[in-house]
Amino acid sequence: MKPKIKVSIVGGSGYTGIELLRLLISHPNVIIDQITSRNDSGKLVSAIYPSLRGTLSNVFVDPAEANLKESELVFFATPNGIAMNYVQELLDNGVKVIDLAADFRIKNVSIWEKWYGMKHQAAEELKKAVYGLPEVNRAAIKEAQLVANPGCYPTAIQLALAPLIKSNLINTETIIADAKSGISGAGKKTETQLLMSEASENFRAYGLTGHRHLPEIEENLQAITGQKKIRLTFVPHLIPMVRGIHATLYVDCIQDFDPLIIFNECYKDEPFIDILEPGSCPETKSVRGSNICRLSFYKIPDSNRLIILSVIDNLVKGAAGQAIQNMNIMMDWPENTGLDLLALHP
Repeated sequence: MKPKIKVSIVGGSGYTGIELLRLLISHPNVIIDQITSRNDSGKLVSAIYPSLRGTLSNVFVDPAEANLKESELVFFATPNGIAMNYVQELLDNGVKVIDLAADFRIKNVSIWEKWYGMKHQAAEELKKAVYGLPEVNRAAIKEAQLVANPGCYPTAIQLALAPLIKSNLINTETIIADAKSGISGAGKKTETQLLMSEASENFRAYGLTGHRHLPEIEENLQAITGQKKIRLTFVPHLIPMVRGIHATLYVDCIQDFDPLIIFNECYKDEPFIDILEPGSCPETKSVRGSNICRLSFYKIPDSNRLIILSVIDNLVKGAAGQAIQNMNIMMDWPENTGLDLLALHP
């Protein structure tokens, strides 16, 4: 039996950080080493998150005092723009890195800087980064030292579109993505619109002038097609629940095909993809707390329009669970290690 590896989490006090801890605690191949937090430095992690009482004795460490080079793999569950300041030293010391923020998701530096409003500090490392969508980039992830964990909306949307784009079955310039997210997708923030009294019994669109996940989706889908242009109309919405993403995709087919055959063939060996019968409607609650992406589709009669429905838990398959899935691939462990999670119901 191989020895366990040390893993650390930078930014362990946010929703993604605590979800990583929840999943890593029961992972048989890892030892949780350092968990950083500026605001909670010196406090017991379980004092901030009582759900971890009796399972974790770690104390939050200030990032400036953390010796991350002692770990074999480091997760960054930090705001955008943090990981890029650390990665060079970690990579030079042989540490594997998985960034759950957006620092390495977009290869085009000028586009990244335009959408994120800051200068990219690790352009050379960006060239080495692998986009961590296992169902598309598994072979590259296995050889990677630096993995960019996809965003939550991009995960749900790309998994719905990849089989069709790979087989050149749809018009890639008329795709519509109508997507909804629970409040936790915005992170642990004290913004007015995220307060329960504001978000409850409310439903609204946002990001109409552009959402940062749009260039991520378009660039990485284009990588699947090669040279074919991807044009996506993407409208995100906030819904009054804690977890979950529901993406409805509208595409124009350019040839006749059976979607069930296409999706089943593409995802037949994927442990975390569940294809429902055509016309079914997957529910966010059916994946809550799990690493599953559940997909279905409906062909509108007497038209070339196909609707694809995709649901994930934004904190698991859309963040921490996918990060652990990527770690398992990088470490050559069974991909479902630590991720055999049944959805929570009710």
